[in-house]
Amino acid sequence: MCSQASAESKKIVGVFYKANEYASMNPNFVGSLEGALGIRDWLESQGHQYIVTDDKEGLDSELEKHIPDLHVLITTPFHPAYVTAERIKRAKNLQLLLTAGIGSDHIDLKAAAAAGLTVAEVTGSNVVSVAEDELMRILILVRNFLPGYHQVINGEWNVAAIAYRAYDLEGKTVGTVGAGRIGKLLLQRLKPFNCNLLYHDRLKMDPELEKQTGAKFEEDLDSLLSKCDVVVINTPLTEKTRGMFDKERIAKMKKGVLIVNNARGAIMDTQAVVDACSSGQIGGYSGDVWNPQPAPKDHPWRYMPNQAMTPHISGTTIDGQLRYAAGVKDMLDRYFKGEEFPPQNYIVKEGKLASQYL
Repeated sequence: MCSQASAESKKIVGVFYKANEYASMNPNFVGSLEGALGIRDWLESQGHQYIVTDDKEGLDSELEKHIPDLHVLITTPFHPAYVTAERIKRAKNLQLLLTAGIGSDHIDLKAAAAAGLTVAEVTGSNVVSVAEDELMRILILVRNFLPGYHQVINGEWNVAAIAYRAYDLEGKTVGTVGAGRIGKLLLQRLKPFNCNLLYHDRLKMDPELEKQTGAKFEEDLDSLLSKCDVVVINTPLTEKTRGMFDKERIAKMKKGVLIVNNARGAIMDTQAVVDACSSGQIGGYSGDVWNPQPAPKDHPWRYMPNQAMTPHISGTTIDGQLRYAAGVKDMLDRYFKGEEFPPQNYIVKEGKLASQYL
């Protein structure tokens, strides 16, 4: 069972990125601090206290002030509040940790399980958003788009400086490391480009989906990496995947490989990526995930060559926000009533971690 909420007032804290002047530009911009998932009136009408902040780091932060007496903490991968074992220990009233989006690795899941907390996310809420973004990044890298864009801004015109490393996607070998919901959607979207599609995962896909996409299963990760012109990271961040792409693994990839990573920044060895982009071992690197987040101004990925990085935006489109806001509201409603969540949403339940985090 989900930790049952009694009829008494609950203190709910949400940590979201600040929208500032952009908050009023779209009425559906609910994923921001100002939008607060669009649930404030609903919560307060039921007698609950709802506090939102973007100030999440350190003992002097606004979040820290509420840790001792909050019942529910809503976090988001796009502006993650790092829920450490120390914070969990201080959160005497905490029952429920909700992720507005997908990916709950900013929470110490083992500590949450040991403390008997429920951790849940809005599974599937922004998988289309992320898969579309990955496809865009593949094309940006393969076509060498960014140098051309920068030329236009800088008043330049040098076709050769772009064309010498611009290719068609057709006929290239593209592999996804991880073929869960996002990985499968990406493979389906790549099918019309007539690529050679490969995937590596703990589990084989449904044979019908394999046939539909034409994707071939590679049981050995390094075997997949050695064949790919483009590698897309679609695996969750776990103890096993943290630092998975280090200097040695990157060296096993094709020289000039293009990498897209919208999964988690810590899956990569930060300096190894910088070195490989500088040497040409990696021909292009694009993603929206960093370690840590927000990325500091001196983060080396900001300044390495052949990168097409952005802040963490792929899963927080307006459409994605509306889906994960609705999912959070649904789970809060179930929590207040003492009802179960949709089974696929649980990351920690009754002291047990979801299989993808084991």
